[in-house]
Amino acid sequence: MVLHSSRALLTLVVAGIAIAAPSPAQAHPFGDPQTVAISFDEQRPSVIHVKWRVGGPDDLTLLGVALGLLPKQRVKADGNVDYRYTDPGIVGASSQFADYFLRRIEVTDGARECAGQVRGPIEALALKGATAEFACPSPVTSATVAVRMLTDLNPAYRTLATGPEGQRYVYEDGNESHSWTVVGAPATNSAFGQLAAVIIVPLVAVAFLWLKRRRRAVPA
Repeated sequence: MVLHSSRALLTLVVAGIAIAAPSPAQAHPFGDPQTVAISFDEQRPSVIHVKWRVGGPDDLTLLGVALGLLPKQRVKADGNVDYRYTDPGIVGASSQFADYFLRRIEVTDGARECAGQVRGPIEALALKGATAEFACPSPVTSATVAVRMLTDLNPAYRTLATGPEGQRYVYEDGNESHSWTVVGAPATNSAFGQLAAVIIVPLVAVAFLWLKRRRRAVPA
């Protein structure tokens, strides 16, 4: 009786593990989301940085196959992905990935497109991600960033984005564009104007009074 009970318990445990353990197919695209970090360059006011990181390293295998960098056999008919630790390096070192990055992530300043360039060489793509710099025609205080990474492979992919001063947005199919602003820029200009008013205006007033008194003191 005890033996049968032990076998039954073991069967239930094994079945539970099999149900709970996610298969590689479930990681696409319902695993960890992609992330994007958007920042404005403090030294170059017309430049915007966009850093992208993949949700799971096996997503890079899927992308590598789609870009023709990896054999098609690495993605099985049932959706399972044959991931290998060398895949991120192969994808990150390719010009195909850089081109794909700049096709799927775009930055515009109003109606003007900002020219993008992927910073390289890309090292540890799965861990550190990849960054592109977008140079706009003139200094910007806001910009629209469109993110469509991997949604051409599956529209269910999502991207969690962060921007200046804690701004956040979730990119997904149907919500691919979002406007980001330089938080604090108007306040900085206002503070400068107030400082100028406090210092410069009184100095001008004092100089004006001094000249007026000097003119009165000069005999006719």
